[in-house]
Amino acid sequence: MTSATRQPGTPAAALRPRLIATDLDGTLLRDDKSVSPRTVAALAAAEDAGIEVFFVTGRPARWMDVVSDHVHGHGLAICGNGAAVVDLHGGPGTHRFVKVRELARQNALDAVRLLRGAAPGTVFAVEQTYGFHQEPAYPKLHMEIPDNLQPAEALLAADGPDADQPVLKILAYHPDLDPDAFLTLARQAIGERANVTRSSPSALLEISGPGVSKASTLALCCAERGISQEDVVAFGDMPNDVEMLTWAGRSYAMGNAHPDVIAAASGRTVANNDDGVAVVIERLLAEHG
Repeated sequence: MTSATRQPGTPAAALRPRLIATDLDGTLLRDDKSVSPRTVAALAAAEDAGIEVFFVTGRPARWMDVVSDHVHGHGLAICGNGAAVVDLHGGPGTHRFVKVRELARQNALDAVRLLRGAAPGTVFAVEQTYGFHQEPAYPKLHMEIPDNLQPAEALLAADGPDADQPVLKILAYHPDLDPDAFLTLARQAIGERANVTRSSPSALLEISGPGVSKASTLALCCAERGISQEDVVAFGDMPNDVEMLTWAGRSYAMGNAHPDVIAAASGRTVANNDDGVAVVIERLLAEHG
């Protein structure tokens, strides 16, 4: 990944941003999962001013209708915490994968084994480009019915279901552990075999390929466009946003953000339910007219 720290040079605040990178849940979306008219207008105004908009989320591609319905298919989305880049321009149901950064099955199997040993009682689900599978004991945390109910070891086997599809991430849930303690434990147990983060208020972890994060995939996408990190303004609220907020030239923690996010961001805005992203975009556009 490109450097995850800000580089010396022109202060980012003095520059007109070229790209806005925003998380969705708890950030751009209100708690009822709606996009407010004010936010829709702010995003449209940013794009009219020549600023690209990227949605950067832990959500899988198939859950992106929430924004493509409301904001008319703005730009590209980085999904699965960096595991995939998806083109939303076709509208709901026609999303196209532009880039896939998969989690190798052996790495996934290693992560499952190590986490089972470190935190007995952990249950798993497997997210692929088009499939979703889970263990029988995994709770109903998501919007859809799983395609298969099998132990993770069977789901991730070379001859497992949808074996021709890349694994984007695995989900690990523990019914009893504190969410932050579970994250720390998992990172220690899994080490460099995978990247571990979380975006849920519950003890639900998201495990991606080594070095795969919102930040690293955003950095790749920006490099392809000749956009430097100083040209990026980022928004987030949960631990899976920390690397992206550290990387971006300017970054804002939401008023409802996790303490680690507040510490990582260079600025702070109001809560998601108060249109915190729109508040900052409106100010940026006024400053750089």
